[in-house]
Amino acid sequence: MDERAGDRGAVMGPEPDPGEPFVGRDAELARLFHAVDSASANPVVMLVGDMGTGKSALLDRAVRRAEAGGARVLRAEGSESEARLAFSALHQLLRPASAAVDALPERQRAAIRDAFGVAPSTPGRSGAPDPMLIGVAVLSLLSAPGDRRPVLVVLDDAHWFDRASLDVLSFVARRLEGEPVTMLIAVRGGDHLPGFDRHVPTLTLGPLDGAAANRLLDLQPRSPAGPTRRHILDQAGGNPLALVELTRAATAHDAAPGMPAGPLPLTDHLERIFAARLNGLPAATRRALLLLAAMDGVDTAIAVPAGLPDAGDETWMPAEEAVLVRRTGRDVRFRHPLVRSAVYHAASPGARRGAHLALAEMLREEPDRRAWHLAAACPGPDAAVSAELERTAARARRRGGHAAAARALQRAAELAPRREDGARLLVEAASAAVFTGDLARVEELAAAARTRTDDASLLASAAVQVGRLAMLTARHTAVFTRLTDTAEELAVSQPAAALDLLAGAAVVRFYSGEDTWRHRIRNILERLPGDAAHAGLRTWVRAVSDPFDGRAHLVSLLPRLAAEAKAGPEQLVAVGIMAWLLDETPWAVRVFDEAFERWESRGPLPEGLGGAIAWAHVERGRWDRAREACARITAVGRVTGLDHAVACAATVDATVLAHRGHASSARARAEEALALIDPLESRSVRVYARRALGAAAAAEGAYETAYDHLRMVFTADGAPVHYHASHPALADLAAAAVRSGRREEAAAIVERSARTLADDASPRLRALISRARGLLADPGDAEPHFRAALADPVLEHWPFERARALLDFAEWLRRRRRIAEARGPLTEALEIFRRLGAHPWTERTRAESRAAGLGVTDTAPDALAELSPQQRRIIHLAARGLTNREIGERLFLSPRTVGSHLYRSFPKLGITARSQLRDLLRGTRVTGSHRE
Repeated sequence: MDERAGDRGAVMGPEPDPGEPFVGRDAELARLFHAVDSASANPVVMLVGDMGTGKSALLDRAVRRAEAGGARVLRAEGSESEARLAFSALHQLLRPASAAVDALPERQRAAIRDAFGVAPSTPGRSGAPDPMLIGVAVLSLLSAPGDRRPVLVVLDDAHWFDRASLDVLSFVARRLEGEPVTMLIAVRGGDHLPGFDRHVPTLTLGPLDGAAANRLLDLQPRSPAGPTRRHILDQAGGNPLALVELTRAATAHDAAPGMPAGPLPLTDHLERIFAARLNGLPAATRRALLLLAAMDGVDTAIAVPAGLPDAGDETWMPAEEAVLVRRTGRDVRFRHPLVRSAVYHAASPGARRGAHLALAEMLREEPDRRAWHLAAACPGPDAAVSAELERTAARARRRGGHAAAARALQRAAELAPRREDGARLLVEAASAAVFTGDLARVEELAAAARTRTDDASLLASAAVQVGRLAMLTARHTAVFTRLTDTAEELAVSQPAAALDLLAGAAVVRFYSGEDTWRHRIRNILERLPGDAAHAGLRTWVRAVSDPFDGRAHLVSLLPRLAAEAKAGPEQLVAVGIMAWLLDETPWAVRVFDEAFERWESRGPLPEGLGGAIAWAHVERGRWDRAREACARITAVGRVTGLDHAVACAATVDATVLAHRGHASSARARAEEALALIDPLESRSVRVYARRALGAAAAAEGAYETAYDHLRMVFTADGAPVHYHASHPALADLAAAAVRSGRREEAAAIVERSARTLADDASPRLRALISRARGLLADPGDAEPHFRAALADPVLEHWPFERARALLDFAEWLRRRRRIAEARGPLTEALEIFRRLGAHPWTERTRAESRAAGLGVTDTAPDALAELSPQQRRIIHLAARGLTNREIGERLFLSPRTVGSHLYRSFPKLGITARSQLRDLLRGTRVTGSHRE
């Protein structure tokens, strides 16, 4: 069946087009119609099938159904040539919405224009446009018309979309729930669509059964019979396009010999059929067909005025009569991708080169498209064309099209006359490919570079590029071995590259938590020269791999490193991560804020240990900011297929949800994290997930369950499972132990950690250990420990931990009948819990406050507990004065979705206007009155 234009094909659906009979696809068509009619049920549906199974024809009928219902349709069709041009598919999709792009907020408008290369980058902004901001902009564009009419997005032949477009569209697809938008995607069977995971509902188009295949043959203008019919049925194998085209070939001259025979693959059979129709066509028609086959969809609109016949030209009529093209309005299109392939490959190599040279001449105002046509016309190495492709790659990288840049650089390498130039270009291609998250592709490019050069510097650079991405995957053991082995090999000849690799190995050591790796890293580091220019990287390796060895010295280096990093936000972020690892959280948060104020786009990949940013916000009490960081890491990690990054973010999110009393949501996020990693390979995620599960159980008062989870943060003999992530759980372990009868076991674990950390323990960890000792001590011995836990003023920078210590101390004071002394700690704890939105702890502190004789006034903020976590985040941001668009940019939602959440939340909060939110969130007040 003709997938491109609804040719006579496969299906008789619920509402068949009388001019184009369909057979055998009733269920699939009904499913698509249901999706179109009720977008909220399945906002995304993917059609999967081999060539010729009817994907495009089904999409055409869905489009007609949507248009009849008043929907706006936006459509993009992939082509093999356009896969190398960044954002080409997205540009095609949004071309009819160009006026709406102009109405977007400035940042979103600039991001889209930068991506399309139609405007210079925004002054003062660094790097490529933020892919997440582009996604929010597209989401806003798609949801905006929804107030008036629904939108249908149709993505045909999506396996040929460029990677940059797929990244944005997959981001959007995961956020369509509740929007009046339906997305239908057609993809060839066997092709993986990056970013679209297994949760997308899929319709698989298999072969037609015998009855449907015979029915389709009966509906042809000249229905075959006898041996010819049997031969067609046997060769077509139930493929609708093959049934139609083999019939046309067999009956063209009233005889079967016109049909190809032999054991060729079906696609080769069909290509031969289409190629045979070229015979006898006028030379002008064949030339126009070859030009059309050599170009891509956007080329057509540009090239027609420059020399390609327009759709009304008589040149096309013989091709249309031969059922090779279809003319619709001003467009000329091949009736199927196989026709394009047949036309192109039937031409001689010289004719193909001539067509590409002609197109390059037509496209002088489109340098990227011109460069690729020049490349296609090259019979061998060509320095000038290689340079053109290198410039194309640079433009693609500036616009965030890293996959397109890698393709261009690889082709430039193939055309480079000098092997050393080719090797350099391949290393640059690997560097670009890092940002796609495709490790296999990066390794392939690096391996190709190694075959072209013996240059030690280039080889080292190739190894660094592979390591840069490898460290973000979940293959920790294999990656660590590779990184350290290569670092050891390069230690003498390329020490700078060796240090880069060791920096990545330190990150892998953190993720894994494998203790023996610390010694391996230290041994290699000691072999590297102590170059002052690389002091920051050496400090990174030490802080990441072993933050409690010489902690005081490492902390003393932070101010100088921060001063040296002022010129580069990326370097500032690295300093902030080191500060967090060293338990200098206030310092870390300040550095992160400074970096992000100067660098709006964080780049398309989660940086190594990027989850540290979210954890620092959690510890500092900025829980909404933490969840915003998690949303970004999750979005990027899913697009790039980096499950480990997604798992890291899920553990942070789970922790905040647990503290706020959303126990079931917290458990779901923590279990998601554990499902994405191997617990034996990634001890960091394993520990963070268990801590979140313990927090969720404690919030519900299930202390035995909480203890069981937190006990798993330490080994059977009480050692930390992870050298950095386990220690902060000591106080929570003690609190659960006291309430579940495990005091003795917990005390042994606390004391073991205290001995191990000794003088290298941070003030924060010393406070947590003191709190744990106070909880576990005999009642008469607890007070000095509680007071030690609260003594250092710097601990106010960890508000949730301080409030927990205040509450524990107040409970101890009240049990000792020192009620008046308990009131101060209770008042302070309640204020902190309320401000953080820690609902379970607010309730527990209220109860304790009443028992201590404090008058507690309950106000409307308790109604926040009835909201979903998403609604709570939106409410808090709206209370800070952010508009719906600004909230959407932060949470990666459309303004419409934000408004819908606010509309549903106001009645639950007992308010009617946005202006009431700030007063509402001032929270619970503790009065000065009390019962004596």
